[in-house]
Amino acid sequence: MPEFAVLRAPSQVLFGAGMAEAAGRVAATHGRRVLLITDPVIAGTPGFGTVEASLRAAGLDVAITTGAEVDVPPAAVDAAVELGRATEPDVIVAVGGGSVIDLAKVTALLLSHGGALADYYAVNSVPGPIVPLIALPTTAGTGSEATPVAVITDATTAMKMGVASSHLIPRHAICDPLLTLGAPPVVTAHAGIDALSHAIEGYMAAAETPSVDLVLGRPQVGKNGLSDTLALTAAGHIAAHLERAVEDGDDLEARTGMLYGSLLAGIAFGNSGVSTAHALQFAVGAATHTSHGLGTGLLLPYVMEFNRPARPHDLAELARVMRSPGGAVEHVHALGQRIGLPASLAEIGIAQEDLRGMAESSFNFKRLIDNNPRELDIDALERILDAAWHGDPARLEEVQSVRS
Repeated sequence: MPEFAVLRAPSQVLFGAGMAEAAGRVAATHGRRVLLITDPVIAGTPGFGTVEASLRAAGLDVAITTGAEVDVPPAAVDAAVELGRATEPDVIVAVGGGSVIDLAKVTALLLSHGGALADYYAVNSVPGPIVPLIALPTTAGTGSEATPVAVITDATTAMKMGVASSHLIPRHAICDPLLTLGAPPVVTAHAGIDALSHAIEGYMAAAETPSVDLVLGRPQVGKNGLSDTLALTAAGHIAAHLERAVEDGDDLEARTGMLYGSLLAGIAFGNSGVSTAHALQFAVGAATHTSHGLGTGLLLPYVMEFNRPARPHDLAELARVMRSPGGAVEHVHALGQRIGLPASLAEIGIAQEDLRGMAESSFNFKRLIDNNPRELDIDALERILDAAWHGDPARLEEVQSVRS
């Protein structure tokens, strides 16, 4: 029996092949004016065509922007908000990966409440509901179709920043695996291993003392019963299907398993939060300009090994659902190699003498650092990075300090 459980999620989830055709009828429940957001690549795909045709068949007025970009730069936000102010949408529809959906979230936020994005960096600072959002993911990775977080590039610092509020959770998540067919192997690999990191870090989140202030004061509340159940199911589906999806982009069964796993992982960590692999990735990504999924996936087994003394039961459960007789850490590390992740931080051009500075930078992401099940300081973060630089999780086996 879990001590407590929290579930904040889309009010409606539609999952399955062909569900993209529901977009028009769902959007029509909110009004007649639609802002449809995507990126230039997705705009040319049959899946996007299905969504657009569905909206128009429902008799809706559709304004389209294809200006979404990776990491949601300020110019993309400004352009989408300008179009939104001109067209006054009753509902926003996002078709794409995490950056497209995150752009839609912050566009809906600014259309509803105004101001600058920096006004909303503090957790739970969004004052109320935003323009209703329908999210249709085209990758199995971020889980943004179900999370309370949008990651954008700050206009002043050019650093990636997060906006976190339960009001950002899309109203509807329409998850159609047909929209994910044909994604390139590298995109599939990096997005998929990121989804696995969401499931595992969500499951191994820090355990907080339950209280009303906790559950109402933060969108992500640490380890809880519902997140655990969803995260374990997600990890099992992702472990079973990721390698197949990378090898054959048209394997619909593998794509379906991955999208389902990514969705559940998104709901799980949307309530429990993620931690150290994501905190470290901000520094790794800034230094190397590599993808978010590459960084979290590469770092994940090292963070798991560091946390082993605090959560041996969790790792045993993960090994069970992932069918990993050799252990969960070993399974995740080997899976990353099989799908083409770099073998080490050294392989992506990071110098060993830079690890200390990266650890110091990562320590500033307190919301993530504090969600780790073992207490972290800069020395501990440097040890994790050093093991990843060498490409050997076993270098962390001797670390003994445990957080209860």
